[in-house]
Amino acid sequence: MTPLSTVRLQLHSEFGFDAAREQVPYYSRLGVSHFYLSPVTRARPGSRHGYDVVDPTRVSGELGGEEGLIGLAERLHEHDMGLILDIVPNHMAVHADNAWWWSVLELGVKSPYAAWFDINWQAADPQLRGKVMAPFLARPYAESLANGDIRLAYDGQAAAWRIEACGNPYPIAEGTMPGLGLDPAQSQSLFSGDHADGRQRLHDLLERQHYRLSWWRSAADGINWRRFFDITELIGVRVEMEETFEAVHALPLSLYEDGLIDGLRIDHVDGLADPLGYCRRLRTALDERASRRPAGPGSDRAWIVVEKILAPSETLDGDWQADGTTGYDFMDQVGAVLHDPGGKAALTSAWSAVAQDGRDVREHVRQARALMLQRYFVAERKALLEALRDVAQRGLEGRDWSIEAIGRVMDELLIDFSVYRTYADGSGRRQADADLFKRLLPVVAERLELERYEGGQLLACLDGWLGGKPCGSVAIPDAPGGGDARKAALNRFQQLTPPLAAKSLEDTVFYRYGRLLSRNEVGSDPAVFSLSVDDFHQQNAWRARYGNMSMLATATHDHKRGEDVRARLAVLSEIPLQWGRKAGGWLRDAEHEYPVGSARRAGERYMLFQMLVGAWPLDLAPDAASGRQAYLDRIATWQLKALREAKQGSSWMAPDQAYEARAAEFIDSLRVGGPNHALLTEIGEFAHDVAPAGVVNSLAQLMLRLMSPGIPDLYQGTELWDFSLVDPDNRRAVAYEPRSRLLEELDGKDSSALLRDWRSGAVKQSVLTRSLALRRSMPELFRKGEYVPLRIDGPRSGHVLAFMRVLGEQHAIVVVPRLCAQAIGLGASTPMLPATYWRGTRLVLPSRYAGAALSDALTGERLGGGTGGVLDVAGLLAGLPVALLVEA
Repeated sequence: MTPLSTVRLQLHSEFGFDAAREQVPYYSRLGVSHFYLSPVTRARPGSRHGYDVVDPTRVSGELGGEEGLIGLAERLHEHDMGLILDIVPNHMAVHADNAWWWSVLELGVKSPYAAWFDINWQAADPQLRGKVMAPFLARPYAESLANGDIRLAYDGQAAAWRIEACGNPYPIAEGTMPGLGLDPAQSQSLFSGDHADGRQRLHDLLERQHYRLSWWRSAADGINWRRFFDITELIGVRVEMEETFEAVHALPLSLYEDGLIDGLRIDHVDGLADPLGYCRRLRTALDERASRRPAGPGSDRAWIVVEKILAPSETLDGDWQADGTTGYDFMDQVGAVLHDPGGKAALTSAWSAVAQDGRDVREHVRQARALMLQRYFVAERKALLEALRDVAQRGLEGRDWSIEAIGRVMDELLIDFSVYRTYADGSGRRQADADLFKRLLPVVAERLELERYEGGQLLACLDGWLGGKPCGSVAIPDAPGGGDARKAALNRFQQLTPPLAAKSLEDTVFYRYGRLLSRNEVGSDPAVFSLSVDDFHQQNAWRARYGNMSMLATATHDHKRGEDVRARLAVLSEIPLQWGRKAGGWLRDAEHEYPVGSARRAGERYMLFQMLVGAWPLDLAPDAASGRQAYLDRIATWQLKALREAKQGSSWMAPDQAYEARAAEFIDSLRVGGPNHALLTEIGEFAHDVAPAGVVNSLAQLMLRLMSPGIPDLYQGTELWDFSLVDPDNRRAVAYEPRSRLLEELDGKDSSALLRDWRSGAVKQSVLTRSLALRRSMPELFRKGEYVPLRIDGPRSGHVLAFMRVLGEQHAIVVVPRLCAQAIGLGASTPMLPATYWRGTRLVLPSRYAGAALSDALTGERLGGGTGGVLDVAGLLAGLPVALLVEA
């Protein structure tokens, strides 16, 4: 069964298959067609997300095992629903429960899994040749030996000796430990760190192992294996190898063949050596098994979506043989179209004044990318540089260039790189990648003044080594191994740019640049402040033709702030001067008791105020004592993460506890009885004032997600208002009982009742449920229907976005407001616009639909067809802030 809509569920030991099974009837009533689960394979004990896989061949016992998964699939099928799995081909956890990793530690290059992991067994560092770095010590190696952090231990259950370091076991290679005839007590005494001889024996023993224990801080500089981003607990897997691919995918392919799942979400596809080749291989493997699937539900072609960040100019074309992305691109577009471009200048000026920083986003990104290369991806940069030098040394065109010169040009290329990655292979670059380099190379040449100093020849060589045309005017045959060397260098480059992009933008700049935090979201570029209605229509029209099976998301387990937080913060783009006065006053008031002391601190506080306004719960009164503590606890957790991600006053690598404590003190001052208690009340009052306009944005965003071309995804719990923060806040347990109760009560509520009770979220749940019901009643319309932008005439034409979905005689009309905060006003009682606001504003239908009687699927109200296909917007939006019209 091809999905019509999905719901993303986060599984862990406290919410496994049985718990998910209990919610099938609820989600069936909501109208969802498929559960879309976080990874279900065996992960590290106690994992809260499943991406730290230790065995991809087995279903997690903590979640309920294969029996529990089968039971969930069967319950879904009973409700004509299906199942989508999230799989993790890029990496695994380095953990004792990972048998493949344990084998590598024990046997080194002789392990059958030695080539399955992306380990450089021939590292330039002679101390790591033939070894794998294990940078897991809490303090430097010598201190760890002296303080007993590393010790010899006997595993009685396995009847084997182990190394135990910081509580984690490591194997001892056969034949490397003398004195095996001694009893455990004697051996442990001989290798004790309590005396010099024992430490020396223990050190000598460790030197004979296939791994090299080291301080965790040394990983950034010296690690000899590919990590997931800069996370040293996750090692890259080489799924480009056939046997590795087959082992990693045996379970999901079997589940698909058995009819238990209908598709796969591919995590971090850009981390793979050959993402396109991988997707093609996966598609072939699934297609081969499709004919063996049971008949009935789930008999359609497998649905494949990839987690990929698209740059504004990028698309996912048919070469991928994937159905689309996981929806970050849509999340960016739908958010941007709800931002007022008229507020950009004032908000930019306000941020520059507060932070005393006039740099644009691009300069922030360049600085962050340079930082990541210099401090966090030193080893990865070094590996790429060594690979490029290897290429240079194999041909005459590269013999003139020193490793320092290559590094200088390579760094500038990486710093100015504008997409997550390219997809070149042995046959060269795809056209989009060639166009990218054509734009990029002159920029790099100008920055480095290459024309003046080096004639651009090195840059031309680097371009050729990374998939472009060979440099040099004389054709010279490759030296032995030249092709393999270029492939290795190309893979290093293409697998470094994605983590470099993510860590510099999403996990650094997003926490440094605070013009408006609603635009600092995964998949978004803060430099792109807004999107016009015409551009939004153009993106949706493309999606209807080429990406109608792509996922549409507005909330995920990785978002920086909840979908309704962003919708509320977007209101500030419409009232920038009012916001500036409020925030400026708060900064001045806070300065009396808690002076910021620096422009950076002021910028951090300005971002904190945005988060306090954006995430303020609708059921928390501004002056309420109860609930304030819990809210500030969540905000404090967010702030600590924000400070460390920004990598300025503090960081994860080098936390500055005094700096963090000073920031925490200010939050504490906002608590009940604190010196800034009244300030928080003011912030809460402003949050309540902008909340109705934010809710209108939320409902517009919801309608656009549900009706745009693609497969809408519902992140767990966001059928009600989503004022969550970055993880772990956005992965909190979902309260299903009140959601189920609200759903049961929907039938007895008309639009006026929903609007009176808008703070409960019932109106959002109602719009979702009724829209999904329409999708299920006309599935082909939303799978294959044409996307037709509709014309709006009149004085408020720029404040309405409308389109039709059309397939044969079936059609649906979507009408949503935008940029209406001024009309709604601050402190409105309900999230509605006065009818007088729309006076003279009309929607114009294509002539073939003129005069047809319509009804609103959201309210049940019948509407006339207008005169000559012209409909008054005031009448369309009289019941709710959004409308979904179908033929009556």
